[in-house]
Amino acid sequence: MDDPRMLPSQVVTAALAFREKLAAGHFVVGVEIDPPHGLDPRRGLRMAALMKEAGADVIHVGDNPTARVRMSPWAFSLLLQREVGIETVMHYTTRDRNAMAIHSDMVGAHALGLRNVLCLRGDPPEVGGYRDVIGVWDVSAVGLIRILSLLNEGIDWTGRPIGRPASFFIGAACNPNADPLGPELRLMRRKVEAGAHFFVTQNVFEPERLSQFLGKAKAFGRPIIVGILPLNSLEHVERLRQIPGMWLPEKVWERMRRAGPEGRLEGKAIAREMIEACRGQAAGVYLVPTQGNYDLVAELVAEAKG
Repeated sequence: MDDPRMLPSQVVTAALAFREKLAAGHFVVGVEIDPPHGLDPRRGLRMAALMKEAGADVIHVGDNPTARVRMSPWAFSLLLQREVGIETVMHYTTRDRNAMAIHSDMVGAHALGLRNVLCLRGDPPEVGGYRDVIGVWDVSAVGLIRILSLLNEGIDWTGRPIGRPASFFIGAACNPNADPLGPELRLMRRKVEAGAHFFVTQNVFEPERLSQFLGKAKAFGRPIIVGILPLNSLEHVERLRQIPGMWLPEKVWERMRRAGPEGRLEGKAIAREMIEACRGQAAGVYLVPTQGNYDLVAELVAEAKG
């Protein structure tokens, strides 16, 4: 710690730069690293350190992605900022919490030095195989954005003052793969009106579809960060197609089929093409490691930042 008189959260907050980089027009590169299922966070910390060394600007921390139970996203985000010294974007779903729990979590996260929050609805518990677990969804993703926006004004969702205003940098999700795009664009407008500062997309695999979406979304005047998931094999593609909301075009399927045992290299090439397609159109990218391909993702981060 630089100054023993400072709390860990104060040291972390002093180093935050994600929003400033977006405001300055830098091409930001992030990587998603999920919290552990159990008590030991060391592997995730090592992977975050690898991405930091490669040049990543920020780490995205999932909140029980695909509805599979993991460590709390704010706890893992705090560990990453404190132990690795890299800024985080904490993903946060309304699936598991009512308005009271959301207020408690957000005020606590802010006190610990967390600022960037991506507001999500979350997959239903049955997606993760939990048949006896009931989703809460007391608040929608738009409602969560409003709650954070109100906290930034110094009041809670009931209008009661909280003291000094918060300083959350509020993210929202969007889906360039939606067909038709009209309803998705209308939802994006609602999120902007609720107080969203930036957007993060679903994973995209087709430059043409991305360009069409970004051209229409430019009207909202918000930075858009594009999700990119490097593929490993044809079998990997087939599994991803079973995930709700995941869309992979036939030509990507065909490229991976032709690649055969060289699928990992072809997946890297597709991801590289998507990164280049984002330059000049999007505010940045965030890469999603799967099947342990952290070294490959670190190489893509270094290329994107280089």
